[in-house]
Amino acid sequence: MEYARTTNKKDEKMNPIIDELEKEYTQKEMPEINTGDTVKVFVRIIEGNKERTQAFEGTVIKKHGSLINKTITVRKVFQGVGVERVFAIYSPRIEKIQVLRKGDVRRAKLYYLRERSGKATRIREKMEKR
Repeated sequence: MEYARTTNKKDEKMNPIIDELEKEYTQKEMPEINTGDTVKVFVRIIEGNKERTQAFEGTVIKKHGSLINKTITVRKVFQGVGVERVFAIYSPRIEKIQVLRKGDVRRAKLYYLRERSGKATRIREKMEKR
């Protein structure tokens, strides 16, 4: 009895045509963003015939995807209500991303922050080595 051999996705090579197309969109210079960082994301918003930039500041609770499909989920508390927003990092709508604080966390996903409020949501700041 023969079994179908499954391949590991990391072993497979990307299609060179797709690679070439994606390279055009990943040229944008992005800072290194990690889970636990406090970031300010500047997003272009179109209202009617006007275009303006809106800043969304919060904590990165999750990173997902790779290359052109990379997204980050940013959480902030506004007027006592938690607001989470998912941003595609290489989207043309994103003007820039500023890292305000580096967070020192031991988890990849910070979903536990959803249940916490006030001072319990604080994250230690990562100290840089000299």
